[in-house]
Amino acid sequence: MILARKIRMKPNEFQLQQLWQSVGTARWVYNWALTRQEENYQQGGKFLLDGFLRKEITLMKQTEEFAWLKQVSNNVAKQAVKDLCIAYKKFFDRLADKPRFKNRRHSKPSFYHDTDKIKFKHDSVKIEKIGWISLAEHGRIPNDAKVSNPRISFDGKYWYLSVGIEEPEQTIELTESLGIDVGIKDLAVCSNGMIFKNINKTHTVRKAEKHLRRLQRKVSRKYEMNKEGSRFVKTCNIQKLEKRIRILHRRLTGIRDNHIHQTTTSIVKTKPSRIVMETLNIKGMMKNRHLSKAIANQKLAEFIRQIAYKCAKYGIEFIQADKWFPSSKTCSSCGCKKAKLSLSERVFHCDYCGESVDRDLNASINLSCYEFAHVT
Repeated sequence: MILARKIRMKPNEFQLQQLWQSVGTARWVYNWALTRQEENYQQGGKFLLDGFLRKEITLMKQTEEFAWLKQVSNNVAKQAVKDLCIAYKKFFDRLADKPRFKNRRHSKPSFYHDTDKIKFKHDSVKIEKIGWISLAEHGRIPNDAKVSNPRISFDGKYWYLSVGIEEPEQTIELTESLGIDVGIKDLAVCSNGMIFKNINKTHTVRKAEKHLRRLQRKVSRKYEMNKEGSRFVKTCNIQKLEKRIRILHRRLTGIRDNHIHQTTTSIVKTKPSRIVMETLNIKGMMKNRHLSKAIANQKLAEFIRQIAYKCAKYGIEFIQADKWFPSSKTCSSCGCKKAKLSLSERVFHCDYCGESVDRDLNASINLSCYEFAHVT
């Protein structure tokens, strides 16, 4: 299977300018391709293939107006066109939302690099038309490694290189079936009794979020102070505050992602024969205005994604139970189903056998036996 490896790069001043130029080119070409697709669709034309749009880009480079496109690798523009065409096709196949134009301020700075032209040393990587860039980690990627889909991105503080490397599947001695119930009170409750806390309730995260709210209020006041008519003026102090906000957002994201990685790894290391989770309608859950922020901060979709690929890595069967499977309403002791169970009831009481058990633990035990319960 192919697993991604992400490594921090340490470019010099000249290389930084080249990286930003590649990012700007990729964003401009993506927006240009989206404009071409929309104009063609409004005129009743068929879907424009990425090969056709790439030829147009090649012809544009020969003109004086767009000669600046030659200053970066030609694969940056080609892949930007391909990414847009894939996104546009997914929209018409109803697999994704309509692609939007990339904004310089709000879009993620990133671009693609050709797999045949990227080269590695023990402590550096060679990027086309930029040169050898030092890496923060030495020997993480072998010199002769066959990589796929190299992407270079900026996270608000550092530049990173992400590549896919094919790794052999590992085999482990498997044991019993494991059910996992995810939620807001705790990130995950397992049927074997393991409980993983909600990282957003810790002192570190709460303190960082409090600091973030103060900075956001501060920058909002400065915008109001420097307002000229209907236009907001961005001063140097506002730019400094917004940079601090971006770095704080980055820190919070890192804390949450690290917690999910540690949790999913700990679960997989229990060596279950299979892992069963419920199918979550996260888009529908986010419509609850009282819980939407807590659900977003838990990053449940990322939790499911990591569990899925780590199960595939170790040969563990991963199952997602049916959306309407009543894991919380069913008694894990006698199998009797409750007609109604409110969200405030944190302890499950069975009216038939008298069993009393934590609501989330009861759901995870039912999920661990999902196949048998689903058949009967």
